[in-house]
Amino acid sequence: MKERNILAGFHTEDEAKQAENALRQAGFTTIQINKIGQFPGDGLEQITTPLSGDFPGVGVLTLAGDFPSGPDARILAAANPDASGLSDRGDDNLTRTVLLTAVVAEERGDEAIAIIRSHGGLI
Repeated sequence: MKERNILAGFHTEDEAKQAENALRQAGFTTIQINKIGQFPGDGLEQITTPLSGDFPGVGVLTLAGDFPSGPDARILAAANPDASGLSDRGDDNLTRTVLLTAVVAEERGDEAIAIIRSHGGLI
């Protein structure tokens, strides 16, 4: 049996879970939801004020990234226009940080895609 792999981005986990539930109701079983991001990690887990100077870098503070490989990665992340908060790319796709992955039978692939799109997923 041929299979199709479908990767879809969502803005929120709730949207992805609604799509997952609809897919399961339609009989699809191999579905997974993950958080993804441009930078590694979950960032700071405590409230931090930049006035104290007690934070590893701008990339950690504004981009919610952890940079275990050292200061070089933090410096490069701080150079990203998103770190300053002064950029507006206007790109809706960058805020899709939830990934739904589904493996479906090839003949039912279009049906699964239609379900995912109806719940706001971007294939």
